[in-house]
Amino acid sequence: MQRTTQAALETTGTAPLAEASQPGRLISLDVFRGITVMAMILVNNPGDWGHIYPPLEHAEWNGCTPTDLIFPFFLFIVGVSLVYALDGVKRQGGPQGAVLLRVLRRAGVLFGLGLLLSLYPKFDFSVVRIMGVLQRIALVFLGCSVIFLKTNWRTQVWLMVSFLIGYAVLMQLVPVPGFGPANLEPATNLGAWLDRTIFTEAHLWKQSKTWDPEGLLGTLPALATGLLGGLTAQWLRHRGPEPAAKVAWLFVAGGGLILLGLCWAPWFPINKALWSSPYVLYTGGLAMAGLAALYWICDVQGYRHWTRPALVYGVNAILVFCLSALLSRTFGLFKLALPGGKTGGLKEWLYEWGIAQHFSDPRTASLVGAVTLIVIWYFILSWMYKKGVVLKV
Repeated sequence: MQRTTQAALETTGTAPLAEASQPGRLISLDVFRGITVMAMILVNNPGDWGHIYPPLEHAEWNGCTPTDLIFPFFLFIVGVSLVYALDGVKRQGGPQGAVLLRVLRRAGVLFGLGLLLSLYPKFDFSVVRIMGVLQRIALVFLGCSVIFLKTNWRTQVWLMVSFLIGYAVLMQLVPVPGFGPANLEPATNLGAWLDRTIFTEAHLWKQSKTWDPEGLLGTLPALATGLLGGLTAQWLRHRGPEPAAKVAWLFVAGGGLILLGLCWAPWFPINKALWSSPYVLYTGGLAMAGLAALYWICDVQGYRHWTRPALVYGVNAILVFCLSALLSRTFGLFKLALPGGKTGGLKEWLYEWGIAQHFSDPRTASLVGAVTLIVIWYFILSWMYKKGVVLKV
């Protein structure tokens, strides 16, 4: 049970706070996290970026593919996890200064890890990307933790609604300095302007140079995603309803959020890069339904024999995310000859000689390359799981 508790809190970096938690750790949450991390590894590490099946790519701009569900699911899980980590402290009603300092420190560590990934391997601070995936996780974890500790669930609902509506107003009504009326285009929307003004183009996402998909203003609706996870956790921890009723109402709420997001989309498109308000509702509803299904299967019905791969990944989620990125960039430092007279990194060399030449369809080969990496990481993480080795952020 102790190992499971650690696993549940690793992603948010709050493991030491678990001592104050209430009992009743969700196996389903660990499974949900593990599945999400495996999906993240799958889409982030294709064998060949030029040949990918459409569901494994992000939507070009508006719209939502299965790949676009992964990050909001992760932030939703962060919101659920922090409630289980901090609820005991909140219930005690005593001073929270020490806990808030720990939360701040862990958010700082996560943000720092994100900067490290941006810097490696060149460590050129003049062009380092300031924002990123881990940085957004850090800000959402920090903001949602403080909100959870200082407010009740009703206030959290109102804050979530306020973040979503306020963000929509800012993006769709506030004129963009230097560009004119409000718009939702990649480089000329208010969020892109704000990131260029604060960070400058040198410190934005290198693939765009003029905007960042994890930009500063988009953190506002991302907080709503985390709050939605926190509210879900508080419902699951509520002692009143029977498990069947909890699951039923989560499906109802999740379906309502999906429908609301789709109804809002014609006016404010579902868009991951903007982290649009309908995107929060749509993906949050799907995450809520997914967790409800896993809760019924794993925690209520007790069907857990199939969960080991997900649990193994869920325990060391941050470790595998960081190391997979670092190893990929390290392999890129070794230049080797590839078929056709080309040159590439060690990863490309292993893929071309070990996988690609055995498949006639390059997209299938690319998918096999990603799945192979997931299997390799599974054996490494499984050994760590047996030994009780857990990364503590």
